[in-house]
Amino acid sequence: MDPNGLKQRHHAPEPKPIPPEDLQRHGMADTAPSLQHPAGPVKHGGAMQALRMSLFGLYFLGSCLWTFLTSLLGLSINVSQLLGAPLYFYNKDWYYAWMAVTKQHFGLLITTMTQWWSPTVVRVSGDESIRGQLRQTEDGRLECDFTDRMVLIANHQIYTDWLYLWWIAYTSRMHGHIYIILKESLKYIPIIGNGMQFFSFIFLSRKWANDKPRFQHRLQKLKARHKGPLSGEHELDPMWLLIFPEGTNLSKNGRDSSARWAAKTNQPDLRHAMLPRSTGLLFCLQEMKDSVEWVYDCTMAYEGVPRGEYGQDLFTLKSTYFEGRPPRSVNMYWRRFAIKDMPLDSPTEFEKWVLARWREKDDLLEEFLQTGRFPADPEGPRYEVAGPRLNGMPKLDKSVERKNRGYIETEVRPGNAAEFLQIFVPGAAAVLVVNVAVKVIRLVSRVMGA
Repeated sequence: MDPNGLKQRHHAPEPKPIPPEDLQRHGMADTAPSLQHPAGPVKHGGAMQALRMSLFGLYFLGSCLWTFLTSLLGLSINVSQLLGAPLYFYNKDWYYAWMAVTKQHFGLLITTMTQWWSPTVVRVSGDESIRGQLRQTEDGRLECDFTDRMVLIANHQIYTDWLYLWWIAYTSRMHGHIYIILKESLKYIPIIGNGMQFFSFIFLSRKWANDKPRFQHRLQKLKARHKGPLSGEHELDPMWLLIFPEGTNLSKNGRDSSARWAAKTNQPDLRHAMLPRSTGLLFCLQEMKDSVEWVYDCTMAYEGVPRGEYGQDLFTLKSTYFEGRPPRSVNMYWRRFAIKDMPLDSPTEFEKWVLARWREKDDLLEEFLQTGRFPADPEGPRYEVAGPRLNGMPKLDKSVERKNRGYIETEVRPGNAAEFLQIFVPGAAAVLVVNVAVKVIRLVSRVMGA
């Protein structure tokens, strides 16, 4: 048993693949894991996929463009006549308040987008370090009571990991204060890249000599204090800073790179994750240690990914949102660590600390593969299914509740069905204001002309 209470499990031997000819000989060709999608056959034909893709694009890009344009027009939180992007030079408090609102709207956008196009079960558990911070409402929604300033680390399984973590921020009422560390190329994506820059996301080129001064500048801004709306009641502004220490999502290329690094450094490789990089995380914590107390750690796994395969190959944007084949369940295991207890003064010791956490993650992922679940704190929240809202599943009897104590099973959805309309309120108000202004100008012109 290690200091954090995770049992060290023996590595299970990898099963030998069955040759295709043997599968065909025994009539099992259609059951081979590599030939069958874990979410089953395609649920929507070509025409329906095209329709879903069109509606998805219209909603997503339309909402993003709407939010981005209202940001450029410079409407404030009370939809006043304050001018926008230049608002940064006029009143930074109001500027950051406005950006927090647009960030809330984007978090709400991806929450409703997932609920409508890719409904799936989300199963959440954790260890004793987050006891009392997870709860389930009477209607089955997840509510998190995580701290309002944290550094959040996670393994990176598929491209949309950040989407589910942003939703976690939504359940903690922090979806307007999340900051993500990303690779620099993403900021050049039209519309979305510009929006992420307005959100003050941090872009790194993976060349530390170039990244370090920019990284330091951005981190210093996250230690600032503002007095506008949404700035919080504490000494510093709310902030969730998300970083994926693996650097990229799990894939064959990533696994090969991790294996080469393990061989070069003469250490065992991981089985279900990639060896983490500690330089950026260490610098981040050294800069933020006086203003942040906790690192929250999330281990993520997606049900239906066979051993030795990669979620990114199965749960693509097309299969998840258009073909109707999302993951059977999204699983999260949460822990938190006090920054004061970390060896931040020694890069070597900190690298060992991060690697130890990732080996624990690897054991957690192995347990998930063997049992279909992460472990759970037995004193954690009581597992309860909220009636027909979760695929028609009934409430569980007492024996099942005892067995599943410590888990919360829920789904990605907003607090109410009409909440997504908030996304369009600032833009609609802008149109109204412009319309009134144009009419006033015309009226004045007519009077002056008379």
